[in-house]
Amino acid sequence: MLITDLAATVTFVELCEEVRTMCSVAKQQPITLKWIDDEGDPCTISSQMELEEAFRIYNRTKKSGLLLHVFPSIPERPGMPCPGEDSE
Repeated sequence: MLITDLAATVTFVELCEEVRTMCSVAKQQPITLKWIDDEGDPCTISSQMELEEAFRIYNRTKKSGLLLHVFPSIPERPGMPCPGEDSE
């Protein structure tokens, strides 16, 4: 597990760059970012709007930190899990 502090003002592009650097993922390698919402559901962050929604919900629930799950792949279809993702 890697831990970093990011400002709530970070953009989606900056977040992706930081994740790629931290996880040593090449720029051409697709990645999927997910977080677990307040209902326990995995939610994909694939845009600035989704990132802002994640921060909004996180700020409302005040959990210990916004935990991102990083997958070096993309789902076969929208709404499907990424290769290597399980329900745990």
